[in-house]
Amino acid sequence: MDKLEIGVRRFGLVNWLGLKTLALREILRFTTVWTQTLLAPLVTAGLFLLIFSIAIGPTRGDVMGVSFITFLAPGIMMMTVIQNAFANTSSSIVISKVQGNIVDTLMPPISPLEMVLGFLAGGVARGVVVAGAILLALALFLGIVPVFPLWTLTFVVMGGALLGAIGLVAGIIANKFDQMAAITNFIVTPLAFLSGTFYSVEALPAGLRTFTQFNPVFYLIDGARYGVIGTSDSTPELGMAVVGLSTFLVIAVAWAMIKTGYRLKN
Repeated sequence: MDKLEIGVRRFGLVNWLGLKTLALREILRFTTVWTQTLLAPLVTAGLFLLIFSIAIGPTRGDVMGVSFITFLAPGIMMMTVIQNAFANTSSSIVISKVQGNIVDTLMPPISPLEMVLGFLAGGVARGVVVAGAILLALALFLGIVPVFPLWTLTFVVMGGALLGAIGLVAGIIANKFDQMAAITNFIVTPLAFLSGTFYSVEALPAGLRTFTQFNPVFYLIDGARYGVIGTSDSTPELGMAVVGLSTFLVIAVAWAMIKTGYRLKN
């Protein structure tokens, strides 16, 4: 029986129990402290909208045929989604490494791909819940309802997957909290803020516009905007292709790191 089970593992059949357990652990990590992981992002997104509404809204005029606040809302939502997806996976790895209990995750009979998917489940779930809370608030207080709900959900899930995978890679690279903070401050935050969250890329100079179009986070922001208000700077199909390819590449890097034990088994 033991030999048969080992053979099954070698042929790559999924360890569903292990995958489910890891995914549930990652989901419970953020649901048990929901005031910090779910309520706080909702308040932050509301403050962004309130401040921009007071400071710029009355004088900005329409953007893409809608009011500036309506234009801004889906960008704020997606920015919040990707920040939380990144935080969920990266913090899980870094905390385990700092506390010395990463071995509890590495020892069970879970393949590297199953481990990547388990961590991503937590990041995607947190992103979807945060997005749902923000969309509900937008509908209740601003009357903004997604024009294309399926497109909105698609880009929310893809955003959670991409930034969750990036968070996994960052968590593996970082050995201390200050290293993780540096990655967040100098990579993730600029990507989120310089991706068309607060403006249309059509307003940028040609050089910056070209640079922005190579940033996969731009397509997440743009895709979410298309799903919510029905207009965007690029086509949603192009956005799906760019984000899908980027997610696949980052997942491949995370898989290789876990498979080789890079900065995990030292």
